Amino acid sequence: MEHKHSGIGIAAFVISIVMAVVAFGLITFAGVIEATTPGGIDEESALAVVAGLGLFGCILVDLVALGLGSGGLFQKDRKKIFPILGTIFSTLTIIGTVFLIVIGSMLE
Repeated sequence: MEHKHSGIGIAAFVISIVMAVVAFGLITFAGVIEATTPGGIDEESALAVVAGLGLFGCILVDLVALGLGSGGLFQKDRKKIFPILGTIFSTLTIIGTVFLIVIGSMLE
């Protein structure tokens, strides 16, 4: 009998991909604002706050994806490809986003 794909694994995969795209978009958005604003971005401006909160929101949602992916790995009689991919992508997105936040805070 062929195993079905894990529903929570598929959810982890989709969430991790969407959050990676959103995080990339927010980082690009912040970079463009920094580059086009004379004197750099005002860290207390509404745009900077929204971008920062958005990045932290991406990390939180990616933690959910990581949990779903981990849960999907333990499901019996299910294919494991989507839980594995969701776990890997969410982990990489979390690490990359945190890394860029740390680098950005060190540059100040």
